[in-house]
Amino acid sequence: MKLSDFDFDLPEALIATRPARPRSSARLLVAEGDTIRDLHMRDLSDLLGPGDRLVLNDTRVIPARLSGQRLRQTGQGPAEARVEVTLMEPAAGGQWRAMARPLKKLKPGDCIRFSDALSAEVAARGDEDVTLAFDCTGAAFDTALAEAGAMPLPPYIAARRPADAQDHEDYQTVWAARPGAVAAPTASLHFDEPLLAALAAKGVAFSHVTLHVGAGTFLPVKVDDVSDHRMHAEWGEVSETAAAEINATRAAGGRIIPVGTTALRLIETAADETGRIAPWRGETDIFIRPGYRFRLTDALITNFHLPRSTLLMLVSALMGVGSIRKIYLHAVEHGYRFFSYGDASLLIPPGRDRPDSGRPGHPPSAPTA
Repeated sequence: MKLSDFDFDLPEALIATRPARPRSSARLLVAEGDTIRDLHMRDLSDLLGPGDRLVLNDTRVIPARLSGQRLRQTGQGPAEARVEVTLMEPAAGGQWRAMARPLKKLKPGDCIRFSDALSAEVAARGDEDVTLAFDCTGAAFDTALAEAGAMPLPPYIAARRPADAQDHEDYQTVWAARPGAVAAPTASLHFDEPLLAALAAKGVAFSHVTLHVGAGTFLPVKVDDVSDHRMHAEWGEVSETAAAEINATRAAGGRIIPVGTTALRLIETAADETGRIAPWRGETDIFIRPGYRFRLTDALITNFHLPRSTLLMLVSALMGVGSIRKIYLHAVEHGYRFFSYGDASLLIPPGRDRPDSGRPGHPPSAPTA
């Protein structure tokens, strides 16, 4: 398929720069096959019940955006320049890969001072990023980063306003536990404690997995033939407990519903061709696009994604390209808010609209793309 197959017109006014408050007041588009309903996240407890299991990504976003001064020794003393850095992922030896602006003005050996407690040396510079060796590690690094860093808001928000103190709360899920992400699993931002309590009271079960979302989630697709695109790898883990819970729900005929594309990509990576999931740990670069046959996912809670993005390709694989076009047209026409701080959708493919005691006999699926 061509990249242009995943394009659509989006009015700039529909790009959300702040989340709904309270979180569960966000709008929820419910698509069951070709049927579309306009509800709110707080209504989710009326849509789910016993037999349903939500899979939640418990990654914690680190304040990965840093602003500092480059210090370079010259014949007349240090030469200073302003540098903006966004951490991407840990590298060997406790170093970090990072995006930097202006990249071309950095060279190995340069020192960047972010605060009195945090500095880094440029260990290497590539064509698109740098590798930084910080002057502290472990708990000292975490403390210094928390003081000096800002939340790494997506480019489409950062271009409209700077990150502020409120984003430290808004751009973090209520169940965030394991630091390591440089982008939030944004579908999860719609959940608050009252909604979680209401779902639990209805008999909905929860399982936690971890996928540390990387900065690659913001990188554009640059190839015309989408099959030529290569995903940025991200680290994830499915615990023994989570795998057992998911397998038990599936064996009982219940639905497995990941909250967000990150949780979906992780469980699809860890599942075998029969739909059974095992404990798993490592890096995944799974690319889900039309033609993929889902192994484990019965429905998906997700936000509204960028045109021409891999996430739009993923939801098109789940619902069908034609159905997603109708869903997104409906969302635009009805004023849904888009992207990370925007509204949500519950996507239920045909034939997976309710828990079914026949689920163990559900035809096994395997990836074809």
